[in-house]
Amino acid sequence: MEEDVSTLISNEFLTKLAIALIGITIVVVIIKLLQSSTNRYVKDHDNRYKTRKMINIIGYVIAFIFIAIVYSDQLGGVTVVLGFASAGIAFALQEVIISIAGWISILVGNIFKTGDRVKMGGVKGDVIDLGVLRTTIMEMNEWVDGDLYNGRIVRVANSFVFKEPVYNYSNDFPFLWDEIKISIKYGSNYQVTKNLIRNVGEEVTGEYANKAREHWHEMVRKFLIEDAVTKPIVSVVAEERFVEYTLRYVTHYRSRRTTKDLLYSRILEEIDNSPENIEFASSSVSIVELRSDSTLSTDKLQ
Repeated sequence: MEEDVSTLISNEFLTKLAIALIGITIVVVIIKLLQSSTNRYVKDHDNRYKTRKMINIIGYVIAFIFIAIVYSDQLGGVTVVLGFASAGIAFALQEVIISIAGWISILVGNIFKTGDRVKMGGVKGDVIDLGVLRTTIMEMNEWVDGDLYNGRIVRVANSFVFKEPVYNYSNDFPFLWDEIKISIKYGSNYQVTKNLIRNVGEEVTGEYANKAREHWHEMVRKFLIEDAVTKPIVSVVAEERFVEYTLRYVTHYRSRRTTKDLLYSRILEEIDNSPENIEFASSSVSIVELRSDSTLSTDKLQ
């Protein structure tokens, strides 16, 4: 009798195991087929990436539910134990759970996507992968300047979207306001200098200004925000030793360094070729020799 019971139990166990393996295999095959079909039907790279991720997660959920149904008659006696265990696991893995919630918030809330330039968890760079627990960023700055990559790949926990501000440089408005300063000597032709700097600004950043204007109109319709000036603006400040001109302009977030380099090059070229009286200001340092009283006394005695 005992042998018959053990044989029945073993047969039932093997049957359920076979059903579970077959079911998981079918789910995996369907997931692979769906993911491969996204390359054909979803043309946008970002949407294709998100779709493949969601199909993968849905596959895990379906597989878990299927296994739970297959072994449902054996789970009734351990419900209470699983309840206490799940509470302990939730407390121990709260950071993981928050990171998963952050991942869902990033996807659903459109906080950022792959390819966006962000600053998250104190790290600035371009997002190259969105994982369930971590966001992978190609870092920039640190020991290099001008928004250039430094070569480090940083993985930041998704939980940071709930803990700190997330700066996105490219989502709704992919442009930045930047400025350069030019110091001119007193006695130069101030109005000609101002016009020269403004003309160079319009020449170099005029296309960015027009495109930024179109995006800003969308921003005004979407958010409660006031209108802004996107065309180049030159302001003048009279300092103690020189007159300082500030050129404020708009540029694409990926062209900040090249735009600044082109502006400086063109302004220097125009000022050098200008027939008007325009001279750059330079700093001068006065060195004063200090001697002690004893030295002075010795000099006088001699």
